[in-house]
Amino acid sequence: MLSRKTKLTMMKIISMFSVVRGYNIPVVVLAQYLSAIYIFAPNKRALNVVLDGVLFLIVLASSLTIASGYIINNFYDSNKDLINRPTKSMLDRLVSQKTKLQVYFTLNFIVALLACFISFRAVCFFSAYIFLIWLYSHKLKRKVFIGNLTAALLAVLPFFAILLYYKNFYPEIIAHASFLGILILMREIIKDLENIQGDLANNYQTIPVKYGEKMAHSILTGLTIFTLVPLYFLIEVYDVGYMDLYFYSATLGLIGFSLFVRRSRAKKDYLTLHLILKFLIVTGVFSIVLINPKVLVHGRSLLPF
Repeated sequence: MLSRKTKLTMMKIISMFSVVRGYNIPVVVLAQYLSAIYIFAPNKRALNVVLDGVLFLIVLASSLTIASGYIINNFYDSNKDLINRPTKSMLDRLVSQKTKLQVYFTLNFIVALLACFISFRAVCFFSAYIFLIWLYSHKLKRKVFIGNLTAALLAVLPFFAILLYYKNFYPEIIAHASFLGILILMREIIKDLENIQGDLANNYQTIPVKYGEKMAHSILTGLTIFTLVPLYFLIEVYDVGYMDLYFYSATLGLIGFSLFVRRSRAKKDYLTLHLILKFLIVTGVFSIVLINPKVLVHGRSLLPF
């Protein structure tokens, strides 16, 4: 039988895992490596990419930065989460706010050290990334539109770091990034609809709070239509191999999403919409292996780290 102290320690470990959302970070890591192999460095052998020490440091620094970002976000949102996610919030509170801050600063210090081994540009990049995450958690996420746009930007920045490292820039990347960015932006608005009660109680000026759920639904519909622009280029203009099967499926999924948005009213409806978008994003990560790398070997140079 485990002692009470051991059980408490295990619960605190689980609590910290919940705070940093450890289940999300491996997906980001996989997405970074697959993007590096199939999009950013298609002219290199996959094994060489995987064994690249600098890429490993970039991915590790990105993962730790994301983890620290979840911690500081949890720190500032503790009161709101008590309303929106009472069960998760109680688990998260097994770790004190002081401990969370200590882990937050420790992770950021490690990121700074890792960046020093990469280059001065990497130090500047990750310093700016860490600062922007803090600014978002502390101030920007409470502001209408700005909070959603900043959240979408923060989600794609780890891929921008890899793009800079490989110094390759292809028009396909713009289309991929645009599509992913719109999906993430839509997910952020859905999260605001899910969390409207906590946002109201804590004076978060989100789109649903300031303009109402109906306006949020209209914006989501508009963004869904706007995804057709990058989807058109990815399906009809650029050769992405068999990944176009994913984009065809994503188009059908987004049509269904748009129809369901119109009749969504309860929190369970928004949770379903959130899961649909998350499924599209995660499936898109795994679908990168279907891309045709042969057409991406003639890129334009970009400033390196």
